[in-house]
Amino acid sequence: MHKRLSVILSLVGMILLIGCGKTESGFRYELAEAHPVAGRQGVCTEKGYYWVSGSATLAKYDSSWNLVAENTDPFEGYTLEVNHIGDIDVYNNELYLGVEYFMDGEGKNIQVAVYDGDTLKLKRVFPFSPDTGQLECSGIAVDSGSRTVFMTSWIDDESSEYLYMYDLDTGNYKGKLKMDPSPKWLQGVACFNGNLYVTSDDGNADNDEPDHMYRIDFAGNSNKDTGKVTPEKAFDDVIKQGEIEGLSFDEDRRQLLLLYNRGAKIVAGMPVGFYEGYSEEIHEVFVYDIVEDK
Repeated sequence: MHKRLSVILSLVGMILLIGCGKTESGFRYELAEAHPVAGRQGVCTEKGYYWVSGSATLAKYDSSWNLVAENTDPFEGYTLEVNHIGDIDVYNNELYLGVEYFMDGEGKNIQVAVYDGDTLKLKRVFPFSPDTGQLECSGIAVDSGSRTVFMTSWIDDESSEYLYMYDLDTGNYKGKLKMDPSPKWLQGVACFNGNLYVTSDDGNADNDEPDHMYRIDFAGNSNKDTGKVTPEKAFDDVIKQGEIEGLSFDEDRRQLLLLYNRGAKIVAGMPVGFYEGYSEEIHEVFVYDIVEDK
């Protein structure tokens, strides 16, 4: 299906959901600051440190966003060919990556990989289940409460209607959660306040249309195989519209971290030139204070 048509159909479902009055989380997101970073894919945080992933890089920053470590050769040690990292997460100073071989909008050799948070080197890899139906991995999130690792798929087909779940302790495949309705072109996933949040590249930078974040509520759902999806935020307050990427929640500081790219033209998930006024793609983490509405 053509991307624009699939986005329209997805948004129709979201609008119907808004009409049912089930879109309020009780949070407002107030933009506090933005930081340029070395990476275009994902962001995560733990205990005052920040990590950022590029398609083939990892970087670590201190609490003031000073670069303290970098790995520009993160694919050392794999038995399967891989070339791409998506959004990332961190738990107990271990980085969780969805790693794959990605080319021209298609992925293969998908793996959950665990890296050391200090050295940024590979430690272990989960065994991937090829019969799950997952065809790509754009993002990953760790939920320590349910001991689950969630993975998203960016490809616009039936496989991207699900979140794929692995056991945090054993690495075994646990099943998949269907999103209802399903956002398209998922870029990142994160856990916060008992819910899952995903970012969707459903805007059009050419028309200055913002991308969005959606909330997936499955904790109170009687059908444990389905998560109800509601729109959470349109990112109309970034510096310039481009391509949304990964996200993370800093629970200690009550902040949302969002990675956004601008300047590059994206086709089939890959940069193919630049917009007027740009000679390179700019990657920024936007930091939002989470304000609870009374």
